[in-house]
Parts: sequence; structure tokens; C-alpha cells
Amino acid sequence: MQFIRFSDLCQAGKVKGQRVFIRADLNVPQDDSGAITEDTRIRASIPAIKMALDAGAVVMVTSHLGRPTEGAFKPADSLAPVAKRLGELLGAPYQNGVPLVPNWVDGVTLSGQALQPGQLVLLENCRVNTGEKKNDEALARKMAALCDIFVHDAFGTAHRAEASTYGIAQYAPVACAGPLLAAEMDAISMALANPKRPLVAIVAGSKVSTKLTILTSLAAKVDQLIVGGGIANTFMLAAGLNIGKSLAEADLVAQAKTVIDLMKARGEKSGNVNVAVPIPVDVVTAKTFSADASATVKAANDVADDDLILDIGPQTAALLAHQLKSAGTVVWNGPVGVFEFPAFENGTKTIAHAIAGSAAFSIAGGGDTLAAIAKYGIEDKISYISTGGGAFLEVLEGKTLPAFEILQRRALGGLPQR
Repeated sequence: MQFIRFSDLCQAGKVKGQRVFIRADLNVPQDDSGAITEDTRIRASIPAIKMALDAGAVVMVTSHLGRPTEGAFKPADSLAPVAKRLGELLGAPYQNGVPLVPNWVDGVTLSGQALQPGQLVLLENCRVNTGEKKNDEALARKMAALCDIFVHDAFGTAHRAEASTYGIAQYAPVACAGPLLAAEMDAISMALANPKRPLVAIVAGSKVSTKLTILTSLAAKVDQLIVGGGIANTFMLAAGLNIGKSLAEADLVAQAKTVIDLMKARGEKSGNVNVAVPIPVDVVTAKTFSADASATVKAANDVADDDLILDIGPQTAALLAHQLKSAGTVVWNGPVGVFEFPAFENGTKTIAHAIAGSAAFSIAGGGDTLAAIAKYGIEDKISYISTGGGAFLEVLEGKTLPAFEILQRRALGGLPQR
């Protein structure tokens, strides 16, 4: 994947004195009072900001926060809490908060003065600007006029073609990837574009319908496709097994069969019997969906009509763990059971530790997946943890993300469009 790296520009001395516009992802969760409850995304934005400041640039950073109405700014839409936390993390001279600039589209000043090299400001919520979501050309050109270098460092927005993510990259003199986005692009390329094999993908979740195109796309690429959660239940139906009253989508059984057949055909063509969609041989069931429900391990063909399947069984988990340990690359999206309930976490826990213990290059993404990684304390054993939810899923689906497309085009084309 060809693109300009902001780190390379800094090392080459091409950033000093330049106006740098960083599109970060600072969309952090807040409580009812507006206080930030989790600051991972703010912490992740620090390297790009420090890189620009250390290089002697004029630094402007913006992000969206929440779901504001364009053209109708409300106090709840403000990045003020983010400015405060960002300043605390950066320290002096910003320990009291990074200066926050409102109404910045037509020009950025601080106390009426032009910004100077070495100064940092946070530009108020970019999604309040009219035309942001529709990538309005006039708005994008105004943003581009504010800078000499545009730095896209928000993978969580890479699947959206908006004015502050795509349009500005079209018209800025230079458009490049910040360290966070560059790391995502490198990891995705390593995992999907040129993977070390066997390539194993784990796709789990409550519904096949939300991930059917991902499963179909992966079936043409991976050596093994592991499904879990409600998705696995639908695949069990497709394999002719009873799933009781478990969550599934009976109307998508035909599509699940198609994915199974695609993998089977590839395995037969290559002579590799391991190319498949493994169907659970045992499961963990309960009569009710609750944390204190009594868990029963059953063979996959012994599920009763009033059973709920809430996890894969220990034999299935052991078989999958064995296969994962010999993988060359692992892509993981979604827990394989209701891991939030202790009685139904063994499958996800076993899979997580198998990936952590494997020599494979592993990339994981999705909110529930990250929660499982944190629960089992394996953050340092996963090769790359993706920061994007929807963007990560679209990559798995085989889509070219708008951010990747425009940064590659700019790297190849040189001069901005006029």
C-alpha cells in the first residue's frame, strides 16, 4: 500500500514552519455530565501531535465528537473536555488544556493573532460544519487552505468520505498518513494483502446479516474461517443441526451454506482438507440467557428444543486452539460466546490465549473483541489491535476505504486537484 508517511516528512525536515492539520479520532465516551469515561483514543492521538510539535510545525487538530447537527452547535457538542484531557496528557505548556478554537473554517487565529511554529490548537467539533458529512467541496477547499500538510490519523473514520477526512486530502498541498493510520494500513496489508499462511479468520457476532458480505469475501481468501456466536448457530442450522431456541437467522441458512461450499470447494481444489468452516462438535447450553444460568456441555447433535447455545464446547475450543497455534496469520473479529458471563466464557478465553500463544501475526478489531483482549490481559500478545470498528469491518469485507484510496492517489499523483 503506497502512501506518504508523516514520520518520513518529519525526518526529512519538511515539516518545520509548516501549517499541519491533523484529523484525529477523539470521539471518546462521556457520561451524562460530559466527563470523559475512557480516553484511549485521546492517548492514541498523542504521537502524531508530538511528532508535529517536535518538528517545529504550526499544529491544528480536529475531530468529531458525538452526533451533532450540522450548523447547530450546542455546548454538549464541544471538544472542551477533550481539550482539557489532551492538555493533561501533553503536559507543559498545555497542562491547563489545549486552546480550543471555534468557528475556524474561514481562518484560525489565537487571541486574534496568527499561529506560530510550535503552537498547538484544537479546532472545535468538525461535524458541526455544514457540509462535513456530504464532503462539500467548498468546505473541503476551505479546510485545505488552512494547511500546508494534511495528516489523516483517524482510522476510525477511514471508511467515511467526509470533508475533514477525504475532501481536505484532495486539495491540501500534501496529504499523508499519521503514525496511527500508517500502522493500521501496514497491519491490514500484512494480514490480508500479503499474509503468511495459513490465514485464519475468526468472525463472530449475533447476526449473520451484518457480516454476510464479510464472510463471503473472506471465504475466497482465508485458509480457515471460524464462526462464533449467533453466526455459528446459523451455520449449525446450515449443517443440519438442531440449535433449540438459540439466536440465529433461519432465513440466511442458504447463504451460510454458500460460504461453507465456497470454503469446501477451495479445499478440494487445493487438496488441503483444513480449508473449511469448522462446525462445533460440542456446545455449552442453558435454558435462560442470564449470568447465573446453569451451563451444560452437550454434543452438537444433542441440543434440545428448549436449549440456548451460549458458547462453543471445550472439545471444539481445544480443536480450534490447536489449529490457531499453527496459523501464520490470524484476523479476529468477535468473541465466540457470551464471554461476559463466566459460565460461558471458556470458548472465547481459549481462543484468546491460543492466539496470544501463537507465533502468527495477529490483528484484532471490534469493540467486543477489544473487551475480551482486555479481560484476558493479552494486549501485548496481539500483534496489532485495530482502533477502528466500522472501518475494520469494511476492510474485512474487501472494500477499499476512502482514506486509503485518496492517500494512495495523492502519493502517486503528487500535486493536489484544482
